Amino acid sequence: MSDAAQPTAAEVRAAAEAVKTALDRHLAAVERRSGEDDPAVYEAFNELATAAETYDELLYDRYDEVTPFEIPGSDDGLPPYTGPEEPNALSVLIRRDYAVVEPQRLLAHAQRIEAADYDEGEDGDTPGTVHGALGILFGEFEPDEIASRHKEFGLEEGDSTLWVTAADEPAEPGEWLEAPFEQIDSQRLVCRFDVSAVFDDDLDGEDPDDEADDDLEAELEDDEDEDLEPLDAERRG
Repeated sequence: MSDAAQPTAAEVRAAAEAVKTALDRHLAAVERRSGEDDPAVYEAFNELATAAETYDELLYDRYDEVTPFEIPGSDDGLPPYTGPEEPNALSVLIRRDYAVVEPQRLLAHAQRIEAADYDEGEDGDTPGTVHGALGILFGEFEPDEIASRHKEFGLEEGDSTLWVTAADEPAEPGEWLEAPFEQIDSQRLVCRFDVSAVFDDDLDGEDPDDEADDDLEAELEDDEDEDLEPLDAERRG
């Protein structure tokens, strides 16, 4: 960018003041929120995101400097939204990746689940493969519970994403069950939330406190191994 096209220092300062104002408005809206989906909070959030993005761009153009802010959806490569302004229905699409890092732990949990079901009068085969154990695990627990307890089940988290898409009308019962992910219209995407290790700032370095955290985690895992027997008490009804 040429010097003539660069924003002035005053413009950068004004953008910074706009961020401060938007930040105060957002906090005030959060403090006064009337419910989980308060439109005032949503509007204040968007205003803050716009102000932060403008400031970030001007700061870079003027001083070749960046901020630590990440604006959701500002550069996700998706086409502009063309769905209904007031959706009558929505679809939530979630993908979570896991690696099976401790298959024996996974198998042990599945065997305990099957043993408990058998004690309650249900017929069940003891799982001998990871494939069978995964079917039992995901049949017993909700995906959110597995996400919160993945280490306990011998799994390691990978990337995850959640997409919310708008629809004109709810789908008919059973309409899309045979191919649930085939017809995803990215232009009807209302919002998305991504979690990935590529977003971590500390990939190339380790915090000095990490070693203490690792030691604590090891102690907790040792305790967990000793307490695997009463797993039946943790099962959902």
